[in-house]
Amino acid sequence: MIPLRKAVENYLTMRRSLGFKLRDMGYNLHHFVAFMEQQGASVITAELALRWAQLPQGVQPAYWASRLSYVRSFARYLSATDPRTAIPPMGLLPYRNKRATPYIYSDKQIEQILKAAKSLPPSTGLRPWTYYNLFGLMAVTGMRISEVIHLDRDDVNLDQKLLTVRLTKFSKSRLLPLHSSTVKKLKLYLHRRDQLYPRSAATRFFLSNRGTALTDCMVRWTFVKLSRQVGLRKAGDRFGPRLHDLRHRFAVTTLVHWYQTGVDVEQLLPVLSTYLGHAHVTDTYWYLSAIPELLSLTKDRLEKRWEALS
Repeated sequence: MIPLRKAVENYLTMRRSLGFKLRDMGYNLHHFVAFMEQQGASVITAELALRWAQLPQGVQPAYWASRLSYVRSFARYLSATDPRTAIPPMGLLPYRNKRATPYIYSDKQIEQILKAAKSLPPSTGLRPWTYYNLFGLMAVTGMRISEVIHLDRDDVNLDQKLLTVRLTKFSKSRLLPLHSSTVKKLKLYLHRRDQLYPRSAATRFFLSNRGTALTDCMVRWTFVKLSRQVGLRKAGDRFGPRLHDLRHRFAVTTLVHWYQTGVDVEQLLPVLSTYLGHAHVTDTYWYLSAIPELLSLTKDRLEKRWEALS
């Protein structure tokens, strides 16, 4: 039989070749193998998996459940070649992961955030225009923050009105069409960018005020600052509407528009899923149950179908 350490490497290599990054899983599975070696064990049992998963003490149950799920996935793979492997059953560490309820920004709130971004200092620098266009692009495309800040100049084809999103959550590139009004804004930004930093070594489309690439932390901190400025958060609030909620807003407003205009949402849902870069269309279906307005529209559509059939 293949040693556990080698089996883990084979498993991670196989899944990463399919586009999964598996940073947390890889880190935890290597720790699990070290634990097994300390125990002098070469075969996975439910008891050993459970003991390891419940380390360390004093953490959230979600953390334990997550650790056990990594071992369960690996054990399921390993059992195909080593029948001695026990697959830890579901329910050993019951925990229901509750996704945060999205905050759906109003049009007015988006306008306030963008207006505040344009007033960022220095008024003669690139910073206000970078954040005005970056947050605006996120609002109209539903892109993830990591995708936006990693856009290169060559990824933004304004003549063809297309974005190429390369650094995605699941390592799958996709093309995003742009509206003419968005293209106009980005052309103005690009003109300012090239005037201020004509010889910038940074290849990123969006640059900081010093002509360097933006960081995730830098962008999130700026968004929190603007959120407080326009009244979406209080000065001391650690939590509140998030930058990622711009993505949720795009998805929800798109679905609401489809329902209100009477199009076949079920037929178009895979299109939205692809546009958003979801790995599974079920991730997009989640919005139908998470947002009260969408749940109501779905209910109304179903009732009308039943009436037509009766």
